[in-house]
Amino acid sequence: MAVADLAVRAEPAPAGPSGTAGRDHVRLAIAGMTCAACAGRVEKALARVSGAANPRVNLALERADVERIDPALDAALLVSAVEKAGYRAALLDDEAGTADRNDAQAAAEARRDLRRLLLAAALALPIVLPMLAAPFGFAVHLPGPLQALLAAPVQFWIGARFYRGAWKALKTGTGTMDVLVALGTTAAYAYSLVVVLAGAAGGHGLYFEAAVVVITLVLLGKWLEAGAKRGATTAIRQLMALRPETAWLETEGAFREVPVGLVRAGDIVMVRPGERVPVDGIIEEGVSELDEALITGESMAVARGPGEPVIGGAINGTGRLRVRATAVGASSALARIIRLVENAQSGKAPVQRLVDRVTRIFVPAVVVAAVATLAGWLLAGASFEGGLIAAVAVLVVACPCALGLATPMALVAGTGVAARHGILVKDIAALERAHKVDTVIFDKTGTLTLGRPQVTDVVITAGARDDVLARVQAVQVASEHPLAHAIADYCGGLGLKRRTATGVRSVPGAGIVGAVDGRRVAIGNDSLMQAEGVDAGGLAGPAARLEAEGKTTMRVAIDGVPVAVVAVADQMRPEAPAAVQALSRRGLRTLMLSGDGARVACAVGAAVGVAEVQGGVTPDGKLKVIADLRQAGRTVAMVGDGINDAPALAGADIGIAMGSGTAVALETAGVTLMRADPRLVAAALDISRATWRRIHYNLFWAFVYNLIALPLAASGQLSPELAGAAMAMSSLSVVASSLQLRRWKPRLDPAHAHA
Repeated sequence: MAVADLAVRAEPAPAGPSGTAGRDHVRLAIAGMTCAACAGRVEKALARVSGAANPRVNLALERADVERIDPALDAALLVSAVEKAGYRAALLDDEAGTADRNDAQAAAEARRDLRRLLLAAALALPIVLPMLAAPFGFAVHLPGPLQALLAAPVQFWIGARFYRGAWKALKTGTGTMDVLVALGTTAAYAYSLVVVLAGAAGGHGLYFEAAVVVITLVLLGKWLEAGAKRGATTAIRQLMALRPETAWLETEGAFREVPVGLVRAGDIVMVRPGERVPVDGIIEEGVSELDEALITGESMAVARGPGEPVIGGAINGTGRLRVRATAVGASSALARIIRLVENAQSGKAPVQRLVDRVTRIFVPAVVVAAVATLAGWLLAGASFEGGLIAAVAVLVVACPCALGLATPMALVAGTGVAARHGILVKDIAALERAHKVDTVIFDKTGTLTLGRPQVTDVVITAGARDDVLARVQAVQVASEHPLAHAIADYCGGLGLKRRTATGVRSVPGAGIVGAVDGRRVAIGNDSLMQAEGVDAGGLAGPAARLEAEGKTTMRVAIDGVPVAVVAVADQMRPEAPAAVQALSRRGLRTLMLSGDGARVACAVGAAVGVAEVQGGVTPDGKLKVIADLRQAGRTVAMVGDGINDAPALAGADIGIAMGSGTAVALETAGVTLMRADPRLVAAALDISRATWRRIHYNLFWAFVYNLIALPLAASGQLSPELAGAAMAMSSLSVVASSLQLRRWKPRLDPAHAHA
């Protein structure tokens, strides 16, 4: 029910990343990038476009996100800038058709790359076979001219992509993987060709096989890498696949099938058994169960009936439903979720900045190392041939690909699997902070409790009961607070004459005030009574008795005179004790901050097992508690769902919003739980830690690979062929390592029912 509430109540989110609400963002698909240096070149090219700011390029996703600070900036200028830098670019939007076209284009490119890979392997095989046969006593060598003829198409046609990339990189004064591969293979091919033209007999002393094998292995690595990347984006593809293309729209009492883009908010659509719900909406007629697993991570189907919300993309069960659309297209919950996941996956983690700095100098440093290797061999008295092959191996083995993919691949896989289990990471910086969290603060209402309180007691101390409650109802109907809803619903059920309140003003953390028929009505806690100058001492006795029973109480004053105490009880979420216990087992400190009185807060805190409880805390007070904890060196996560929680969610190291919460809480938090299950808090911290461990693992081995491989290549212990294989496998190993995150599943302890 949480996500459905989000779909109905929340305003459409901006397309940009968290923290840039209201700004216009342009997303581009980038083709032709081969390593982290390429991503850096694209970022620089986009940053130079007037009116554009904060470009973020993700090598793993081959996407770019650019903030458009000048509304007049034409997206075509951004595309042009990327193309001038030597890459291909296309504008992305949120439509399913665009995603389908991009998938089709990627599939076509994969087929083309496979054909070229197979051709390269076929041409390389006759050159390589004699070398492979030599250890078995077969001394067979192809004639030099024939080797040159077979190697030429691989070097200059199939390998032309490396020359094009290298030329474009050199024109802009940068170095990329293309530069290293082009330099290394050209040196091996050119040396061998000179030997052939000089009339060397037979096929001895030639290194055509080094050139063609390196190119073939690099192409193989890139083809496998591309396939693995597509696997890492499974989460987004699955979400996009949820969007139905058609809907049964009601027109003049009859239903006709139309493209879903023609449905507007307020229209009535029919959802037949087994179909996907085409839009977010409210059920007008019918009862069924809906499967929201791919959206919320909830494995069990949920029952829905008239008046209850549904979310587009959910699978209808056995009942036929008439649904009134409330949100369609880009404003739907599913579209919002897709945007949030894409924004997170295209984000750049702070640790990536270090990698970017390294890759900027990596290729020039490798070229210098290759030249130094050749010079060192010659100074040591070795042959030019031996020095050249060692230098070629240095050029080929050292590539920034693995470094460039280490972080974004892990982020794509981690955020994708989290989304599949109902955890939306909106802010990559929040993901980095989340793995350091040692303190978790919970709000009470709607977080550890169901957020559906009911009035249990009304104590009238002055005035006529119906008159007092009618005035209370008039003021409370203007509030969005769950307690206000409970009181308004209770009063509405009494059949009281409806009145209208004016000048209604919410006092965060205290209550609400307004005027009804010229009389001032104040409803809230003791702090509100004090602010209103009300002596509520006469209400202390009834309030204390009710609070001792674990109920939340509100004082009511009319024209400064205390007249009533209203008690409300909210049922604890059955998952709350398991959620708190899970955090405690992980060694985390847990607190609960509530605007309710200390007695009520302590009663709920004791029931769920929270270590520390503070009641009567205002929103500013929550912010101060968080600030004090951070000042003391704690890393704090705040979990909440209401408007009152927004400042605390923003002030914590990481804000975690429950999916049943208000739009402002969801927009403020860095992580959103797509179903109202507090056990997902521990799961969110777990996937954060798992992702960060994988990033550090990838970076460690990417650096270690180069530390080991470069000296081996420079000393002649690594042939160019083995260097090419090692380079290809280094990138593939990083991708494969990241894909292990896809097997992650949240460990959710069984929820225990409580009375």
